Amino acid sequence: MIRIAIPNKGRLHDPTTSIFSDAGLPISGGASRKLFAKTIDPEISILFARAADIPEYVQDGAADVGITGMDLITECGADVETLLDLKFGRATLVLAVPEDSEVEKPEDLEGKKVATEFPGITAQYFEKLGINVEVIKVSGACEMTPHVGIADAIVDISSSGTTLMINRLKVIDRAFSSSVYLIANRESLRTKEKILDIKTALESVLNAKEKRYLMMNVPENSLEAVKQVLPGMSGPTVMKVESSKSQEEPILAVHAVVDADLIFTIVNKLKKVGARDVLVVPIERIMP
Repeated sequence: MIRIAIPNKGRLHDPTTSIFSDAGLPISGGASRKLFAKTIDPEISILFARAADIPEYVQDGAADVGITGMDLITECGADVETLLDLKFGRATLVLAVPEDSEVEKPEDLEGKKVATEFPGITAQYFEKLGINVEVIKVSGACEMTPHVGIADAIVDISSSGTTLMINRLKVIDRAFSSSVYLIANRESLRTKEKILDIKTALESVLNAKEKRYLMMNVPENSLEAVKQVLPGMSGPTVMKVESSKSQEEPILAVHAVVDADLIFTIVNKLKKVGARDVLVVPIERIMP
């Protein structure tokens, strides 16, 4: 049996359950308010937990696999195996000071106080820079601490920067960048082969999100020009269109997988060199 710990609520919960569903492991028989749930695979179960607790659950073996933010993994210093960047839940920890502060760069904070909910990451950040500061751990409302005399600066998560602006704070550096990762207990990874199957399934969803499947009809004499346009994964698939026998020039069906961010440019180029009836289709999974 493999137990996977996933966030029970918050901004990471829905994307996590969604990627498992897309990977063919939908979560059933439970909800985030419950402790456990089942998946379609009888050998794989779900443990709902606080995102901040998941690294330690995986480290200690309460869960074999976990999904949580790299900021939380790094902060607690969990001894786990990092398997896969799931590329959602991106967050940036920024170093910020009051707008009217004379501090313009991290070096200006030598000997001063920095408040944060991430004392471990903050201490590592300043240690790398060789700057001596006093790190003060707070559990909330970090952005208020410079205005009430508790700290001279903060290290806090920022997405849009709106909260910092409202609290009259300016960013002077980025301390840490994070996204959500698949992690595993080291012993479980060594003894339970299905963990790698889980990794492959999730990876196939990530691969597919970045690709599109193109299908088009191409006159035979335009095939070489079309092939020059297509940067497919392993070259296009070419098939004869049987209904084209009665036409003066044979028509070929050409299929290819291309990067999603190139679709606009590629489709326009394809049409110019003779492709027609172009279809762009999303891909659910690409297995390596």
